[in-house]
Amino acid sequence: MPAPSTGSWTVETHKHTRKTIVRLLSSMGSAREIQQYLKRFSQLDASRFAVVKVGGAVLRDDLPALTSSLAFLQQVGLTPIVLHGAGPQLDEELAAAGIVKQTVGGLRVTSPEALAIVRRVFQAQNLRLVEALQQSDTRATSVPSGVFASDFLDRETYGLVGKVREINLAPIEASLRAGSIPVIASLGETDSGQILNINADFAANELVRVLQPYKIVFLTGTGGLLDGDGKIIDSINLSTEYEALLKQPWLHSGMRLKIEQIKDLLDGLPLTSSVSITQPSELAKELFTHKGSGTLVRRGERVLKFESWQGVDLERMRSLVESSFGRSVVADYFERTRPYRIYVSENYRAAMILTDEDGYTYLDKFAVLDDAQGEGLGRAVWQVMRDENPRLFWRSRHGNAINHFYYAESDGCYKQERWKVFWYGMPDFADIERCVAHCATRPATLVEP
Repeated sequence: MPAPSTGSWTVETHKHTRKTIVRLLSSMGSAREIQQYLKRFSQLDASRFAVVKVGGAVLRDDLPALTSSLAFLQQVGLTPIVLHGAGPQLDEELAAAGIVKQTVGGLRVTSPEALAIVRRVFQAQNLRLVEALQQSDTRATSVPSGVFASDFLDRETYGLVGKVREINLAPIEASLRAGSIPVIASLGETDSGQILNINADFAANELVRVLQPYKIVFLTGTGGLLDGDGKIIDSINLSTEYEALLKQPWLHSGMRLKIEQIKDLLDGLPLTSSVSITQPSELAKELFTHKGSGTLVRRGERVLKFESWQGVDLERMRSLVESSFGRSVVADYFERTRPYRIYVSENYRAAMILTDEDGYTYLDKFAVLDDAQGEGLGRAVWQVMRDENPRLFWRSRHGNAINHFYYAESDGCYKQERWKVFWYGMPDFADIERCVAHCATRPATLVEP
């Protein structure tokens, strides 16, 4: 069924959309969070939803999953802007033509002979993706050129390689108005009509700077940025983690450059924008669930620290806690609670309140606003807290949606009738026993519904 154009949905289409997305993603996340993301995305202007950068290796190795994921987005009324590269395909075709690959600073030197192959390969890969989408009843428009007005980067060094001077949005906007996914090749053109080869990452960055989308997605075979153990880093909050990340010995060469480029990109975008790096098959899960799949990178917020209520905006803190838990705090909460340490994001969207209980540090409240969930902001605040508190205990209600996170972060858990008691950094059983006993008798600080 062709997707409706933006702005023309009926009430019935909205209902069908929500049923479709909840059904298809029910195994990935809760219906509540899925509908939360759908509502958030559908309120955006079409051009501000997402720019998806597709590497040539994904086109070569993972076209069915890519097609399926992009088709799904259109089925639920969202139209991404897709820009693709073709590096591996170019390597193969140039080698077959007897042209030796030459790079300077990571950029492909492009001779007139090579450019003819570059144009042919880009057009072929562009049409390959467009035709695959159309065969799955998905509207897609081929945009092989005409978007990137360009100048020579350095003709003597790189040959026919361009740098973007200006973005022409007309073909993109025409495609979006028709509810069709624009599929853009990273070819530039000078004022005199000379076609130039443009690095796809650089082209994507320039497109993003103009469009300022909510989501920037890099689809890769690895499915995310990898840490020193080869595991995917699930989220990066640049405001609190960037400097420490650059000091890691395993962050080098291409991955280090990618992080630096992403930071530079996000520094020029609204705070709400984020970069996701994931696999094509995991695109829907990354976009529509808090847990996601891959690496989510945000500029994020600084984490403020206090050792008393002095300096804390108590009304904003109350609003944050009550919104997060969906219940009111008791009237005298701030009077009866003597904080040991308070960690709060600068815009009061995530906070942790710690108290001292006879020499043991207790996590009294961990609150994250709905619109910050899935951003990695709560994890960023948690990490700042954990770095400064080597041992901690806390309790959580059975059925709490973030208990899976608590299990991963704790050394152990003891189940009581109403609570799960978690702890870390306590090897002595007697210490654990005292903490468990405290949780059993600790008065509630939230008003029962």
